[in-house]
Amino acid sequence: MSSEVYLRRIAEALERRSPAPLAAPDFSAADAFVWHVSPDNLAPVPDVARVDLSLLIGIDRSRDTLLNNTRQFAKGLPANNALLWGARGMGKSSLVKAVHAQVNAEGLPLKVVELQREDLPSVSRLLNHLRAASEHRFLLFCDDLSFSHDDQHYKSLKAVLDGGIEGRPDNVLFYATSNRRHLMPRDMIENERSSAINPSEAIEEKVSLSDRFGLWLGFHPCSQDEYLDMIRGYCAAFGIEIDEDTLWAEAIEWQATRGARSGRVAWQFVCDLAGRRGVRI
Repeated sequence: MSSEVYLRRIAEALERRSPAPLAAPDFSAADAFVWHVSPDNLAPVPDVARVDLSLLIGIDRSRDTLLNNTRQFAKGLPANNALLWGARGMGKSSLVKAVHAQVNAEGLPLKVVELQREDLPSVSRLLNHLRAASEHRFLLFCDDLSFSHDDQHYKSLKAVLDGGIEGRPDNVLFYATSNRRHLMPRDMIENERSSAINPSEAIEEKVSLSDRFGLWLGFHPCSQDEYLDMIRGYCAAFGIEIDEDTLWAEAIEWQATRGARSGRVAWQFVCDLAGRRGVRI
């Protein structure tokens, strides 16, 4: 084998191990993107899975606060990073996607980029691409964000929230959802308190991460009346006809079998109801 062929094969092998940097993304391709790594790639999402803002019941204060904050950002005004935390299935991620759609419908162009928690170490590379596209404004969204024992990904998140020396790009805002208010499990915080040389400093490092969000929006379990209102709203929106007594009885039975009330449980009931009645939603 000639030295030229040998060197070419080595170069090809190295290229496979270290792919070429991502070219400038085409942000005109869509209003929503998903960030992938290995290799880095911003995949456009032409059809986002979401519900209309008007169908999100029982979260009026959080809805209005997040919508106003997002409008400010889309207009180029100061706005805060937001942490949506609390009960599962109460519309945290649905609200982020619905607010994005509403702001765009109002003629305020805004892109949303979804970042997976496990890809947080790559966030500095993503921010460089978003910073370079200064003509666009981006909502960086991480769903179901939380950290477990010995998880160091939270340090990468600080680059999004504080930005280090460069600072967070002016055209990027970060929204995250989590079931945990402080993003860390309680037993992890307690373990730090009992084992660290300086317990207060160790706890502060973990807990202060959530303090870097300017907005904390809490989501709490819904009441039975709110649960039924959610179902009535879906039925009206999708043209599902059913008498009130039957709807009430079936919805309560569905709730009892699931052992919980939430927006997600309401949606699952409506999907079942629509299927049984031959209605497409």
